[in-house]
Amino acid sequence: MNLVQNLFKNTGLLTISQIITAIMGFFWTTLYGRYLGLGDFGVISYAVAVMGMVSIFMDVGMSTYIVRDISRDKRDTNRYLGNMIPLKILLSLATILIVILILKLMNKPDLTIIIILIFGIQAAIVSMNGLLSGVFQAFNKMKYQAIGTIINSTLLLSFVIIGIELDLGIVSIALAYLISITISSTYLIKTIKKLVKNIEIQFDFKFWIEVIKKAAPFGLTALFTSIFFLTDQVMLEIISGNEAVGIYSTAYRILLLFITLYSMYTIAVYPLMTNLYKNSDNILKILYEKSVKYLLALSLPICVGISFYANDIVVLIFGKDFIIAGSVLQLLIWNLVFIFINGISDYLLNSTNHEIGVTKRTAIAGSFNFVLNIIFISTFSYYGAVISTLLSGLLILILNSYLISRAVFKIDFSLIIDVIKISISTIILAIVLYYIHVSMWIAIPIGIITYTIAIIITRTLDNNDKYIVKELLGKNN
Repeated sequence: MNLVQNLFKNTGLLTISQIITAIMGFFWTTLYGRYLGLGDFGVISYAVAVMGMVSIFMDVGMSTYIVRDISRDKRDTNRYLGNMIPLKILLSLATILIVILILKLMNKPDLTIIIILIFGIQAAIVSMNGLLSGVFQAFNKMKYQAIGTIINSTLLLSFVIIGIELDLGIVSIALAYLISITISSTYLIKTIKKLVKNIEIQFDFKFWIEVIKKAAPFGLTALFTSIFFLTDQVMLEIISGNEAVGIYSTAYRILLLFITLYSMYTIAVYPLMTNLYKNSDNILKILYEKSVKYLLALSLPICVGISFYANDIVVLIFGKDFIIAGSVLQLLIWNLVFIFINGISDYLLNSTNHEIGVTKRTAIAGSFNFVLNIIFISTFSYYGAVISTLLSGLLILILNSYLISRAVFKIDFSLIIDVIKISISTIILAIVLYYIHVSMWIAIPIGIITYTIAIIITRTLDNNDKYIVKELLGKNN
């Protein structure tokens, strides 16, 4: 199987699992969002944000580092797993205990602490799954990761429905996340034993320190990234309360549906980039530039469509009580472009041993975002959080472009031309949607047809793109 087919086979498997998850996520988010209301929905979102930020200390970047290392040499897989499993358990326990102690000192309500404790245990299991999934990625066995994702999603939806039907309250929603991920993790553990034989738990403290040192740049990057993505919700809770968090999180949850699908592509492409850096710089450059082109061509029309129909989407998913989040979504959805392009750029830099540069850049952007949140949230509440997020995303795009051009390779001018063509096609789409004034369901097929015609007229797809399509279809042989 050639390189392109292998990439898209793995991407396809993960994408299918994420499409299933996105559909189920649509239902469980809708169900418990309507069930809980803005206030309790804000509590759940706050708990997820808190544990999302501190869960970095459960991993300290080792999962990302191990994917890169095992992708290049699979002989040390047993040693990595044997040592990293007990290390992650210890780090997770310490992290959860410290968080609960801090919350107690802050005099947070007991219910909030219980919810955060449940999500803390869930985050620890997710972190462990990340290590196992990293091995699957390195071995290009992503079907197991896909199956695990489907198991988790199916069970989560089922448990959420049970909790709502029995009217078990907010705690049942948190427990639904915990029980589902526990069962999914059991499957991954059993599967990894078939792929990697004779895994023995080890306590090689010297090796632990060595891995932590090498993984530290990835861990710091993840920490600053979590500050960038999650600190707004934590600060909103402190400054404006749970309801403001609920409004912002409503829009953010919709954004996450698209981020989840995109993340499957980057998961598949990261080990491939790492391998290409070792064996073929030229193909690596092509892969990156094509990825930017396709991700931009996908994200821009999504942003336009959601901006026009944000209120309809929010009401469809969460109900009329959440309609205030529509105006937040209209603005926040544009962060999708930055997430798509900055994400693939981060993976390129990490795969080419420039993780320290990524860490420095992320530290700058995270600090920038933190300061902006202090300034804007206190004045504009959830709109301030959106402004901070968009400006920080733009800063990361600028810094990433500089790092890649200086340290990896110069971007071809043809990519800039492609960006212009995609932008023109998107503007045409926006003009059509602005003037037709039809319902969302009619606008979807009209928008797809309009954008496709615009892409053809602007000749956005060149001969190389057509060749890639033929590779996927196996017609170049």
